Amino acid sequence: MNDNKNLESGELSCKLQAIATVVYDAVQGCQDDSVALLAMLRQLENLHREIRDGVFQESLPVNRRQLYSLLKDIESEGGWPYIERMRLQAFLANLPQEAPADHNHEVLQSDRSCG
Repeated sequence: MNDNKNLESGELSCKLQAIATVVYDAVQGCQDDSVALLAMLRQLENLHREIRDGVFQESLPVNRRQLYSLLKDIESEGGWPYIERMRLQAFLANLPQEAPADHNHEVLQSDRSCG
């Protein structure tokens, strides 16, 4: 039984590496295209949400032993997965200083109103 679990874990690791390779290749293919990269980030966020809200929630532990095992894995493997969004202020920090200051102030104000 343990060998079967190791085999499954190895297969999952290979699949995850293949996914990462495809994503990295796609990133390299549109490295200077911010619109394409933004579309890729949106797709990854959508996949994350679908997995989290669907099959992951359906697979959550039904007893304390399974819950302990899941929490132990979360702690040992780096925490809870989260896709962080770039704050608009950080985004604007990367823009050239050519933009008029009063226009930047308006955009920053709208970022604060969004949370």
